[in-house]
Amino acid sequence: MKTTVPVLQSTITPDYLSTLIQEKYPVIGEVQCELFRAAMNHLYKVTDAQDNYVFRVYTYNWRTRLEIEEELRLLLHLKENNTPVAYPIADSSGVFIQEIEAPEGIRYGVLFSYARGTKTARFSKEASFAIGKGLAKVHQVTENFSIDRTTYNNTVLLHESMQRLQKFFGRESEEIIFLQQLSNRLEAKFNEANETNLRRGVVHLDVWFDNMHIDETDAVTFFDFDFCGNGWLCLDVSYFLYQLFYTHPNVSEYEEKAAAFLQGYESEIIITDVEKELLPYACLSIIVYYLSIQCDRFEYWTNIFVNEDHLKRNVGVFKRWMVYHGVEV
Repeated sequence: MKTTVPVLQSTITPDYLSTLIQEKYPVIGEVQCELFRAAMNHLYKVTDAQDNYVFRVYTYNWRTRLEIEEELRLLLHLKENNTPVAYPIADSSGVFIQEIEAPEGIRYGVLFSYARGTKTARFSKEASFAIGKGLAKVHQVTENFSIDRTTYNNTVLLHESMQRLQKFFGRESEEIIFLQQLSNRLEAKFNEANETNLRRGVVHLDVWFDNMHIDETDAVTFFDFDFCGNGWLCLDVSYFLYQLFYTHPNVSEYEEKAAAFLQGYESEIIITDVEKELLPYACLSIIVYYLSIQCDRFEYWTNIFVNEDHLKRNVGVFKRWMVYHGVEV
């Protein structure tokens, strides 16, 4: 008798998805589908006779249906307010979320519009200004908006993250001890902040070059809101600056583009003094969180890079950023 072997995570074939999309969506002509990323979620490029799309298959047991519905509600809210984001597309029955019976269990799939332009880490100063301006437009729409998803606070970003990191790496390494000391410092800093001068709303939480396309006119389109949740809007600003610092080791180039990004943002919204004070700190809590998520999902995607060397590299960038901004543990 043939038995079904249980799996942690399968990869759906492009042919299967081509057929599903052809049957369910109002596409034009023949549909072509190809896998282009199998990481936290599996992403497929979809092409019909007229346009390109992205089909995301969420990792098994990663997001609940409610969490995905709330992500899509946010994106539709942003689209309705003419903000530069890739948005979900409904099928011919008006359904946004497809249920796929994978070997490991039900997985969810969503078709998204394809962002104009291309992805690049080496964008110009002018593009950096446009990114800041575009992010501010997103924040204008998400300020005081809320979704039924995670609220990014000390518990989520620091306490729970350190528990996952200590479980994965142990408590005794020099890097884990450093991250615990850093987390304590960050929590104290956040608790001192004057909440009345901190804008709240829905944050993207992963704004960097890998989650945006820039076209030939420097128009920016943001996508991959998989980690969206509630929190301080300055989290997004801080995180982008950190990623810019990481991808631009030449300090003068970083400073030029960071200044342009902030100018672009403040051409739409003024960053408060309290928020500016938190910019060197907020991103560090997000990176601690992401390191812990990589550990937590180790078995589900190809993150063989998550090891002691990966931790050391990240702590090295932390320390370089902290020296640059005068942040002490």
